[in-house]
Amino acid sequence: MGPARLPTGSRTRTAAPNSGSHTRTAAPNSGTGIGPARSFPRSRQRVSPPRPSPRQRARQWVSTARAYVALTKPRIIELLLVTTVPTMVVAEQGIPPVWLMVATIAGGTLAAGGANAINMYFDRDIDRLMERTKNRPLVTGAVAPRRALVFALVLEGAAFAWLWGFVNLLSAVLAVSATAFYVFVYTLWLKRTSSRNIIIGGAAGAVPVLVGWAAVTNSLDWAPLVLFGLIFYWTPPHFWALAIRYRDDYRAAGVPMLPAVASTRTTAVRILGYTVILGALSVLFSAVAEMGWVYLATAVVLGAVFLLLAVQVLRTQKAAAAMRLFSYSITYITLLFGAMVVDQVVRTGV
Repeated sequence: MGPARLPTGSRTRTAAPNSGSHTRTAAPNSGTGIGPARSFPRSRQRVSPPRPSPRQRARQWVSTARAYVALTKPRIIELLLVTTVPTMVVAEQGIPPVWLMVATIAGGTLAAGGANAINMYFDRDIDRLMERTKNRPLVTGAVAPRRALVFALVLEGAAFAWLWGFVNLLSAVLAVSATAFYVFVYTLWLKRTSSRNIIIGGAAGAVPVLVGWAAVTNSLDWAPLVLFGLIFYWTPPHFWALAIRYRDDYRAAGVPMLPAVASTRTTAVRILGYTVILGALSVLFSAVAEMGWVYLATAVVLGAVFLLLAVQVLRTQKAAAAMRLFSYSITYITLLFGAMVVDQVVRTGV
């Protein structure tokens, strides 16, 4: 019998064993869509940064706290509060209750700190352009602007509630009104538009004497108004002297502070004129508040030195002379108000 034949039409090729033809073998389960497990590169795992140590966390907390404190401009607050307690002593004609002084200082600190923080919030664009202010917290990013504004508003709310609750309503209204004046009249309006910015805006810095008087008497009188005028006329010579030194900063920031838009001579003449009025008001206060010889003698001597330094600024027109006047202006206000306390102690024997 011959070999069996396949059905007709069925053609297959059979390769001889080990022949040179190549055969393809399909992978198992080929065509089914299910193949052997493929190996993929391992996904990169996110590595969390190391958690800060307790010491590092403490340092971060301290750094943040310092940034928030810097928002309040504590050196300026110190200067403003130097005027508050002596005013309270004169109003009391002796030493007021310690708790009342502490409560008034605390409320005044909150109000002034909030005002300064709001000022930094709105001035952060020009602060970065000025050498003197380029390291402020909102410029360096130590505090976010929104957080700074919230912080400031919280301080103002706390100041009003504190003074109303522990002192009286009049002192609370005066303190917060000073902030509103400082922010809306000085910071948002005058500072960038008028060379008279610090003249009018300085009224906000004179309000603490009114707060101190109101804290004791729950009223106002001629004596605190004269003190208000004294601080009002002290502010321009004090600030213009500093602005002479930093006039290029103000020019770079486009702020029309007087020394940046006028000559040093013009500024010095204005400083001299305000210094004369300042001395006159310091003597007038002696009569209005019925002060004794200690205060009067101190006011005359301190005023004479202030006038001499103002004349030197006009004569030399140098930044060094202006900075001497600036430094002395702080000493002047501190010693003058300190003399009020000494005068009251000497006369009343408290």
